[in-house]
Amino acid sequence: MDHPLRIVRAPWSGDTVDHVDDARLVAGLRAREAWAGPALIQRYGNHVRRLLFRILGSQGEEHEDVFQDVVTEVWQGIAKLKDAHALKPWLTRIAVFTARSALRGRRRRHWLSFFEEIPEIEAAWAGPDLREAARAVYEIFERMPVDERIPFSLRMLDDLDLETTADACGTSLATVRRRLVRAERRFFKLARQYDVLRPWVESR
Repeated sequence: MDHPLRIVRAPWSGDTVDHVDDARLVAGLRAREAWAGPALIQRYGNHVRRLLFRILGSQGEEHEDVFQDVVTEVWQGIAKLKDAHALKPWLTRIAVFTARSALRGRRRRHWLSFFEEIPEIEAAWAGPDLREAARAVYEIFERMPVDERIPFSLRMLDDLDLETTADACGTSLATVRRRLVRAERRFFKLARQYDVLRPWVESR
């Protein structure tokens, strides 16, 4: 049986992936068809990487390792997916849970050293004030409990709705609402400690 990490790196032509729906993609993954792994990455790879970035706050070696863990989990667990049309939400849950495990097992890290390397912050339009504010936000995230930080970052940075956030975190709507209330209070209390964020916080 081919390993999913080999499948990810296999040659793939994007000419036909848009014509393959999720039902056919899931069937291909279950049958271990060689085209299915690369097709999955081409269709949902950016979505997974964006989620991991929001949660982990880095694009370093750990980020790539967690991404590969997500791919492996999908490859090994595809038979558990009952509804092929729910592929993206299922993939989102796997990405969130895998990233949460990485966070909980992570030894002390300095997010700011990673954050300075993020292209979207280093883009030409991102001035020094924006970069400083972004670093402050991620430093605050580092100080927040994981179960608050994840839904809050998904809501604030990725603009996910409540239902999607709850589904991604594997919790009920009531639970995610409670966590978001606590997270918002904690975040804005901490944000007032940063000069670069204080005007923005006070304007809310």
